[in-house]
Parts: sequence; C-alpha cells; structure tokens
Amino acid sequence: MSYGPNFPNMFRRSADFVDKILRGAKPADIPVEQPTKLDLVINLTTAKALGLTIPPMLLARADEVIE
Repeated sequence: MSYGPNFPNMFRRSADFVDKILRGAKPADIPVEQPTKLDLVINLTTAKALGLTIPPMLLARADEVIE
C-alpha cells in the first residue's frame, strides 16, 4: 500500500513555476507548495502473499489497485 503525491498533477504545477520565472519572478521569492492531490495505491498480489486481507471499503477508496 502506498499513499503519495499524484505525479502528473505535480508536473502540471511545475509548469506554473516555470511560467512565473519566465515572467520575471525571482525563484527565491516563489513559495514552496505542498502536493494538493494524493493517490492511494494498493498491491493485492503482495497483500495476498503476506496473508493480509484488505477491507472492501479501503479497496473502494483506492485510486489504483494492482492485482
């Protein structure tokens, strides 16, 4: 199970930073931002190999399930 940032969304946000820099903003003046969208990925193959049972409600909330 993994909970982390959504990388395509982070790449889109990085384009905004490049745009600000190209328009004349100093990189030191641009605030650091936290990821706004996170993904939950569950690997059922590994869970079964470890003998773990994943609740159906958690599987329903997952953004990606690896079988």
